[in-house]
Amino acid sequence: MVTVANRQTGRHLVRWAIPAAIVLFLLLATGGFAGPQITTRVKESVLENGLRVLLLEEHKAPVVTVHVWYRVGARNEQPGVTGLSHFLEHMMFKGTSKLGPGQFSKTVQKNGGRDNAFTSDDYTGYFETFASDRVELALELEADRMRGLLLDPKEVESEKKVVMEERRLRTDDDPVSALQEAMGAAAFQVHPYRQPVIGWMSDLQGLMREDLVRHYNTYYVPNNAVLIVVGDFNSGELLPKIRHHFGGIPRGQEPPRVRAVEPVQRGERRLVLRKEAELPFVYMGYHVPDLKHPDNFALEVLAYILSGGKSARIYKRVVYEKQLALFAGGGYDRESIDPNLFYFYASVMPEKTAREVEQALTAEIERLKSEPVPDRELEKAKNQIEAGFLFGQDSVFNLARQLAEYEIVAGWRVWEAYVPGIRAVKADDLQRVAKAYLTPDSRTVAVLIPTKTER
Repeated sequence: MVTVANRQTGRHLVRWAIPAAIVLFLLLATGGFAGPQITTRVKESVLENGLRVLLLEEHKAPVVTVHVWYRVGARNEQPGVTGLSHFLEHMMFKGTSKLGPGQFSKTVQKNGGRDNAFTSDDYTGYFETFASDRVELALELEADRMRGLLLDPKEVESEKKVVMEERRLRTDDDPVSALQEAMGAAAFQVHPYRQPVIGWMSDLQGLMREDLVRHYNTYYVPNNAVLIVVGDFNSGELLPKIRHHFGGIPRGQEPPRVRAVEPVQRGERRLVLRKEAELPFVYMGYHVPDLKHPDNFALEVLAYILSGGKSARIYKRVVYEKQLALFAGGGYDRESIDPNLFYFYASVMPEKTAREVEQALTAEIERLKSEPVPDRELEKAKNQIEAGFLFGQDSVFNLARQLAEYEIVAGWRVWEAYVPGIRAVKADDLQRVAKAYLTPDSRTVAVLIPTKTER
């Protein structure tokens, strides 16, 4: 299973360094933008039990991908039982009343397909990709484990050890991941985004089968899920099959809403993590709105200009020119249900200090506030973002994932507004949002101070 076990992975569009001429050619060749054309072809249905279904026919290749996403992630967990959503993701492959442990993936592989899953703050997603003549097999498999999961006590205890070891390897023994986790916990004091997706180790140790059963029965119900099918199929023929496999699953009670609202941060927060490491590391996070806010487009462009790869301002200035960091970057947690973070990070160069790196990062932010972004730089950024979005729709899997993520966080039709919103961003919009959100009072700074183990 693939776990989106932190706030900085799995949230952003893949961006390539595509020459502007190629971008222009692609946009002209496709009629400007694939988004509206695609969204007009999405067929939306809601079954009687509340299961939302999105179907998108793409007949370019005899392939189909089936996704089932549940509206549950770390955001829906309570202190003391964190990590439940990710743990349950693991258990979804450990047997149902029809299939024994490990048989789900073996069945997929025997039929020439691939499957996987991922957990984030806001959702848990599952998918299978098959040759198109195997689409009904995917429906059968997903319907079976939507309500037929066994959660065998022996499998629960065995898999808990696997999850705990995953946490040790990915977070406890990784100083950068540990710093990132600490920064998130400091930046959010009320909202559950402060909790790691994989869960706190002390919570994992105490999780029991009863916790998983309760979580499963609460959130793994059709009225809390969305089924997306993209690829080579006929919607009129497929929808009755979906009704056959999923329609008999009873509707569950509406899951409890997350009511927590993070209060406005009114002063900089700083933390130091001392951990065995080779070099210092700096993380900085600022509170910003999500994609439901109109400023999200300007923030997306701002993130690209500052940290969208090695040609972006942060990398050029801090790594190439000043040679203060081995690498540096950042991003914008735009695709989240609730407001999240705009962040920067850098690995400090030997003989340099975290303080120097932090000052250089801050200087680039302040320079953008005082100096308008040149038209050429702005247009290049917007073209690159648009091209990345366009290329991100090149596979049935990516199309399904985009549809599913937008549906979970804001409703899938918001997807259509992305490119027009990016195109409308002006230089003064960038300055305005930088001044409004990238302020010292809304910032959390986390610094890794290396320690050495005595031998």
